[in-house]
Amino acid sequence: MDHHHQQHHHHQYDEGDNDYRQPEDDWDRDMLLDPAWEKQQRKTFTAWCNSHLRKAGTQIENIEEDFRDGLKLMLLLEVISGERLAKPERGKMRVHKISNVNKALNFIASKGVKLVSIGAEEIVDGNAKMTLGMIWTIILRFAIQDISVEETSAKEGLLLWCQRKTAPYKNVNIQNFHISWKDGLGFCALIHRHRPELIDYGKLRKDDPMTNLNTAFDVAEKYLDIPKMLDAEDIVGTARPDEKAIMTYVSSFYHAFSGAQKAETAANRICKVLAVNQENEQLMEDYEKLASDLLEWIRRTIPWLENRLPENTMQAMQQKLEDFRDYRRLHKPPKVQEKCQLEINFNTLQTKLRLSNRPAFMPSEGKMVSDISNAWGSLEGAEKGYEEWLLNEIRRLERLDHLAEKFRQKAAIHEAWTNGKEEMLQQKDYETASLSDIKALLKKHEAFESDLAAHQDRVEQIAAIAQELNELEYYDSPSVNARCQRICDQWDSLGVLTQKRSEALQRTEKLLETIDQLYLEFAKRAAPFNNWMEGAMEDLQDTFIVHTIEEIQGLSTAHEQFKATLPEADKERQAILGIHNEIAKIVQTYHVNMAGINPYTTINPQEINAKWDKVRQLVPQRDQALIEEHARQQNNERLRRQFANQANVIGPWIQTKMEEIGRISIEMHGTLEDQLTHLRQYEKSIVNYKPKIDQLEGDHQLIQEALIFDNKHTNYTMEHIRVGWEQLLTTIARTINEIENQILTRDAKGISQEQMNEFRASFNHFDRDHSGTLGAEEFKACLISLGFDIGNDAQGEAEFARIMSIVDPNRLGLITFQAFIDFMSRETADTDTADQVMASFKVLAGDKNYILADELRRELPPDQAEYCIARMTPYTGPDAVPGALDYMSFSTALYGESDL
Repeated sequence: MDHHHQQHHHHQYDEGDNDYRQPEDDWDRDMLLDPAWEKQQRKTFTAWCNSHLRKAGTQIENIEEDFRDGLKLMLLLEVISGERLAKPERGKMRVHKISNVNKALNFIASKGVKLVSIGAEEIVDGNAKMTLGMIWTIILRFAIQDISVEETSAKEGLLLWCQRKTAPYKNVNIQNFHISWKDGLGFCALIHRHRPELIDYGKLRKDDPMTNLNTAFDVAEKYLDIPKMLDAEDIVGTARPDEKAIMTYVSSFYHAFSGAQKAETAANRICKVLAVNQENEQLMEDYEKLASDLLEWIRRTIPWLENRLPENTMQAMQQKLEDFRDYRRLHKPPKVQEKCQLEINFNTLQTKLRLSNRPAFMPSEGKMVSDISNAWGSLEGAEKGYEEWLLNEIRRLERLDHLAEKFRQKAAIHEAWTNGKEEMLQQKDYETASLSDIKALLKKHEAFESDLAAHQDRVEQIAAIAQELNELEYYDSPSVNARCQRICDQWDSLGVLTQKRSEALQRTEKLLETIDQLYLEFAKRAAPFNNWMEGAMEDLQDTFIVHTIEEIQGLSTAHEQFKATLPEADKERQAILGIHNEIAKIVQTYHVNMAGINPYTTINPQEINAKWDKVRQLVPQRDQALIEEHARQQNNERLRRQFANQANVIGPWIQTKMEEIGRISIEMHGTLEDQLTHLRQYEKSIVNYKPKIDQLEGDHQLIQEALIFDNKHTNYTMEHIRVGWEQLLTTIARTINEIENQILTRDAKGISQEQMNEFRASFNHFDRDHSGTLGAEEFKACLISLGFDIGNDAQGEAEFARIMSIVDPNRLGLITFQAFIDFMSRETADTDTADQVMASFKVLAGDKNYILADELRRELPPDQAEYCIARMTPYTGPDAVPGALDYMSFSTALYGESDL
């Protein structure tokens, strides 16, 4: 710090400013008030001193012991102030120590600080309170007094700095240097504000001060080089943490962060100055480089513009003009741009140098702006002369080139036309051509001949231009002459070849016309003959399906007629082959290279012969097939007749039997027993008929194996016969069964034969369709005719429903004769009841209430008498006698289960 500043500060404090005295008084009182604060100050001040002493390679352990000899105290002041103090005394005696401490105190005083009630003796004696007071004075003077923030300084400055820095943090409110810092968020906010990457501020909680404080202390120590000066436990555990300790620690943050800011500002200033210099140097370098490049390009370009060697061809001159135009269009404009840029850069540089108080720029020798302008003038002069020479030279060549071009064009057109014409005229395409091709080739050749004549003019023009170029001594005359000669020679050759081709084409045409006639004749005759053969082959191989002898005889007759036509066909075949041989002779004689294919047909002699052989081969095969089929048909006919003869007998026999059985059951001649006997005789005669059916089945089997599907000799099929036979067997069995049931019914119900016949007549009368059953309506009509009261009123309907439930329990809607008899007998007969039987027994017993075994044996047939004796229980009434049997309970028991 310079002398001026020192004086200024000294004066400030000497004038009796209370800035320092007041804290001292505070401090005296504070120390007396709270021993916890002493502990906090001791830790904080020790750490603060060590943070400076380590720069001199030492440190203190105990604040009141380690400053007693004054040596480390002087060292601390030298490190903090950056100034040298008076040489310390090296002696170990008390007087030396006091002397050293005094040197330190004097240095502090020289910095404008009044040391109230702090003497060297107390320090040397290790008075803790005095030592802490002295260190606080040093901290205040060297770490806090120089802080200045927006017109406020020292303590207020530091407080204002903290408030400014923590303003964006909603949960931080710094109002003092004690309780505002207890939750630790203030420290964290200061770090986060300057170094946000060091703390995840969002994760901190106001209600966890220990974590917050330790986080701040650890981060400050590790990343900011600020030692731990406080204990989290002390701060949390004290109602009001020590203000001096907090201020000391917070001032370290201020110095850490504002130091970085100053360094940055200083670096920025240096960079700015250097940047200006570097930029100017770069501009100078750029100018030099640009100027050198531009001058070098001008030096290279001028000789090219001064070269006046003429060229032989228009093309080469044109290329020169093209190059010159490229130079004007592509190469020169960027250089004009560079020249302009160079002048701008030069002016910009000079202006920049003048503005930043630097000397003006002097380009190196020959690279002044004026030098470049002069060189540029020379370039433009050369350029103008070159362009005039180029244009004159081009006009001269143009005249010559025009003629040469005309020659080349005409020659090229002519050569393009003649190209391939000689090959075309020499080709032997007519040797393999068909007649129509030849006619087309002749037309084409005539057209070519007129085309050739039309080109005579151009050949003469080409020769005339070549002559003119020779006279004008064209530089490339030799090649023009050679080309002209080639064209004339070729022209003569074309004339000769055209004549030759014309003759060859006409000769070939005559031959082909002859062959064509023969081809046509061959085709006209071969086609129908080929068709005839194909038809014959198809007919001979045609599979036939015949069912009768007549059909096979018809086929045989047709085949014999076909065989008769064969000799005539063979003659036609030989005539057709004759035409073909004639064609072959012509081809051989005149060496016409025929394509060998008849345009009018695809049929060839080989094919005709092959088919003819096939026809000859198929005829005997067909003979054989017809003979075999004839035999087969005869056999089939025999089988048909054999089957028909039997079926025509069996069928009607079955039919007759069916009708006779039907009549027996319907007509009811004689008693039921007579009918039964009659039916059993029928049954026997039917069973005896079975072998005839079996024999017919055997014949049917043979017919099926011979695959015969029709038989005109009979209307009966095996299926008819089988079904008829089955029906006959079923009908006879069923009819016998019905009669037997009727006998049972009659006997059980005691119906007379007359009644039975009457029932049958009624039933048959209403069975209109002779189905053997009555429908519900037929049955109803029958009942009404028999006198049942079943009108159409509700009562009648109910009665009919009751009857139906009896006769048709399965609800099939059909009533059999058996059901009808059962019902009628129940309705009309004297049905036996237990009472009637009892009365009958009473008659036999001579009116007694019991019966004796002897009476039963006397009145009833033996087996029925024994049946009763075995089943009757002894009679136990008051009038009982030995051997008396109880016929009443027996009668009841008879109907116990089955009383209807």
